[in-house]
Amino acid sequence: MSLRVVNLGLPKTGTTTLARALRRAGLHVADHRVRPRQTKNTQLHNEFVADLLYRGYFETGDPGAYFADFDAISEMSVLRAGRSLWPQMDFGLIMAIREHNPGVKFLASNRDPFEMSQSMLAWSDLGTSRLPANNIPGLPEGFGETSIQRMQWIEAHYAHLRAIFRDDDDFLEYDVADPEAKDLISGFIEMPVNWWGKTNVNKLNEVA
Repeated sequence: MSLRVVNLGLPKTGTTTLARALRRAGLHVADHRVRPRQTKNTQLHNEFVADLLYRGYFETGDPGAYFADFDAISEMSVLRAGRSLWPQMDFGLIMAIREHNPGVKFLASNRDPFEMSQSMLAWSDLGTSRLPANNIPGLPEGFGETSIQRMQWIEAHYAHLRAIFRDDDDFLEYDVADPEAKDLISGFIEMPVNWWGKTNVNKLNEVA
């Protein structure tokens, strides 16, 4: 099995919603972390998607080498347990996914930058502690505590993706709040997506 759909969006852009929608469409989805129920390969149990992508990339050249049991990734970054890995910001890794997974479709889940920033602020200690306390591509340690800094980082990430995938038919950026999002994704991945909603909602009643 090769990767068919990979989301390069940031956390708090409806990635959990996307994971559920893709699963209900029939795809086997890895979302942030591999759960034991998702694979019989015990070596992958509870491993972060980001760690597995980088292990595959540097050990074999193929970031998807450890995802034989999966055909989609909905969220790939990790910022916890001493790990700060952001594969969706790594040009070399993204291109390696494409090279080793012919026909892979890249999504970029997005939302209003201020709303995303506020959702990060309200989600556990993501905005208040973890972002400013860690080195992140485009957001070095000591930055990210203010809305302006988070928004600048958010906007730069999506500008980077647009530059990489300019006029590319295998890339779709969508706004999670767009009422047409489900249909856009369905047409893009050429599979019926029949469910769309809100999951992993934080205390501000926003999508994860």
